[in-house]
Amino acid sequence: MKYLIIVETNISNPSWVNEYLEKVTPLVISHGGNYLTRTSNIELLEGSDAPQFSLVAEFSSKDAALGFYNSEEYKPFKESRQSGSESKFLLVPVENGTV
Repeated sequence: MKYLIIVETNISNPSWVNEYLEKVTPLVISHGGNYLTRTSNIELLEGSDAPQFSLVAEFSSKDAALGFYNSEEYKPFKESRQSGSESKFLLVPVENGTV
């Protein structure tokens, strides 16, 4: 089953952003990930606060997504992102569940 990593980020210190984009993109790809969108062009339809930046990356499996997120290679970039922003990272299966 495919999984999505969905991220909503508000940047407080942009010093980490350029290196993060340059170095994390190949890491996502090396773990079988594919970006569906990476944008700051966000239109809030409901809720109270739109994030400054959002991305959706698709992975072939939960293991692949977690392999990226928990990898030693990603760790320093995760730490720099966490220190310079407030983010929500969601792991979502691609399924069409109904009640």
